[in-house]
Amino acid sequence: MEPAPLSSLQEEGEGEPAGEDSSAFSAAAVPPRPATHSHSLHKYAPLDWSAYFDEERRVAIPGTDDVFNVYTAGSEGPVVFCLHGGGYSGLSFAVAARQMKDKARVVAMDLRGHGKSTTSDDLDLSIDTLTNDVIAVIRTMYGDLPPAIILVGHSMGGSVAVHVASRREIRNLHGLVVIDVVEGTAMASLVHMQKILSNRAQHFPSIEKAIEWSVKGGPLRNIESARVSIPSTLKYDESRECYTYRTPLEQTEKYWKGWYEGLSDKFLSCPVQKILLLAGTDRLDRALTIGQMQGKFQMVVVRHTGHAIQEDVPEEFASHILNFISRNKIGPNGVEIPGLIKKWGH
Repeated sequence: MEPAPLSSLQEEGEGEPAGEDSSAFSAAAVPPRPATHSHSLHKYAPLDWSAYFDEERRVAIPGTDDVFNVYTAGSEGPVVFCLHGGGYSGLSFAVAARQMKDKARVVAMDLRGHGKSTTSDDLDLSIDTLTNDVIAVIRTMYGDLPPAIILVGHSMGGSVAVHVASRREIRNLHGLVVIDVVEGTAMASLVHMQKILSNRAQHFPSIEKAIEWSVKGGPLRNIESARVSIPSTLKYDESRECYTYRTPLEQTEKYWKGWYEGLSDKFLSCPVQKILLLAGTDRLDRALTIGQMQGKFQMVVVRHTGHAIQEDVPEEFASHILNFISRNKIGPNGVEIPGLIKKWGH
């Protein structure tokens, strides 16, 4: 049986097997850059983060050398704190942030080893370290009295969000949104991860070519989102005179099992309202199937999308997040009960 085309471990650069579209970008096949029509260049030209987020902040963690890059948008409502998948960046949520920022404060951080964040050990992607990083960033940004927070995590970031929530160390945490990651599928996919990473295009003659590959042979289906998010996942290799991935996921294999082991039970035990967004119905493992039947969390299957739901269908994704906030009556400082609000107002 053919494995799910968008397994839970499909992080940056994964997706449908690279075919003719991507072979031209392999290291051995990159020819001198051909003349490119200006229309093609414009179609895949990078877009700046400032069209989607209001501010880019550098959050220095006291007592460490770690500095995390954080994008913020909006000034009202609860905080929607977004954690990207392995190999992506905070800009994975850029287009969706623009859709949400009138009704919520969107925060998207570059995790350790990703984007513009810098740490003492960028290769330490253990689940405990990633979890500690997120807790440290939230505490540094908001102190001991944070606004109401909804944690949102995609793939690896979904696992981090679950671990943060299960620690019960974040005050005023009112929601947990996990995007397209399930323990059973993820654990079963681990044996294929190195092959998937090695089969993706590795080198690009330009940022535009990387963006083009990401939507033609890579993990994304939305050109606009790719134009804003993909540049932050790349770095320039001076020796090869080309672009390659900023995050060497293949060197972090020893941490992969820890990302997903025990995730379903942890998710079900988190003491907040929960929603699981999936790109396919075949992903629920036994624990989640039982939990869903018992009403322990809401599940939404998002059609016509790949693994990166927040990038492929950002408007629909934003709608699900805002509906989750509204349905659970999560205001800027917590759950709002109309009768009590009116009473307190007198």
